[in-house]
Amino acid sequence: MPSSSRDRWWGRPIWWSVGLAVVLVVVVGALNWRVEGHSAPPPSSAPPCVAGEEPQSRGYNAATERDPVLAQSFRHCFTTVDGVQMHYVIGGSGPQPLVLLHGWPESWYEYHAVMPKLLAGRTVIAIDLPGMGDSTGQPASYTKTTLARYVSALLTKIGVQRDARVVAHDFGVGVAYALAAEHRDQVAGLFLMDFPLVGRNLGFAAVQPLSWHFSFNVQNPLAEELVTDRVTAFLDYFFRHSEVSEQARAASDHELPISAESLAEYARVYSRPQVLHAGFELYRTWQIDETENARLQQTPLTIPVRMLTQDGLSGVMVPAVRDAAPGVVGSEIAGAGHWLVDQRPDLVAEEIASFYPAG
Repeated sequence: MPSSSRDRWWGRPIWWSVGLAVVLVVVVGALNWRVEGHSAPPPSSAPPCVAGEEPQSRGYNAATERDPVLAQSFRHCFTTVDGVQMHYVIGGSGPQPLVLLHGWPESWYEYHAVMPKLLAGRTVIAIDLPGMGDSTGQPASYTKTTLARYVSALLTKIGVQRDARVVAHDFGVGVAYALAAEHRDQVAGLFLMDFPLVGRNLGFAAVQPLSWHFSFNVQNPLAEELVTDRVTAFLDYFFRHSEVSEQARAASDHELPISAESLAEYARVYSRPQVLHAGFELYRTWQIDETENARLQQTPLTIPVRMLTQDGLSGVMVPAVRDAAPGVVGSEIAGAGHWLVDQRPDLVAEEIASFYPAG
């Protein structure tokens, strides 16, 4: 064999060895990178999705993939109800179903700080309302009775036909009330936070002057036209100028009441035209809610109902809920504004756990 051919032949094992060594270094390094926590967290320990589907929404896990606690304890699920693919985040396997309903302009992520604290003895289900967050598709309307029917159908599909313990904030309160009033066997209690429930003795006309955004958000299509492509700036301004009571305004000093991460997550979902429109529609259907709630209030709720409000507003909000649930127990959180879950997560978690003891 010529020396040049022999050198090339003998050189092959050397280069193969070098290549194999490089591959091993890369693989071992990648494994170490995972161990050191630089990659996605371990697989979720949450229960599997029931009637699960491939998500139509992109980026739905943008917030949880950065949070190892949420990613390990909770799972994103998608299930279609009457043409709307509903997104919910579920964790825990306890016998008590705890259903969380968000307000505007938030999403299921409103509850991210309290969800891990509520896992013991419970199955925690945080839902994106129809047409909002990472739920996709347009519901038949945005009246709260209509949205409640979607929530009820979703809960039925995933096996929660009875005894749901519901937690709600802001417009989620309107949905929660309609859910309890129209699907009475499905709901065992309501824990409500900071929302003027219109109905028999509190009308939209009395509520509208309380905050500038109540009038702005009903302007159709002007609100969408002004906010589109400016969602982050709009939400930042809104959160800083959203307190209603004098006590809450004095305490806020126009500081951002939510985290920068939360603001980014809400800007992500509300930058979608359908979600932006859906959020404003919550306000545009408020007068219809008033009429429907007055009808529902003719048969008062008998389940336990608790209400927390921002500092200085229990005198407005609790009597309105009492029209729907005569046994409601209400109180204020001193020094807190509207964003109770963000501003007082530990206290809110304690109040929820006390109201719904897991046994």
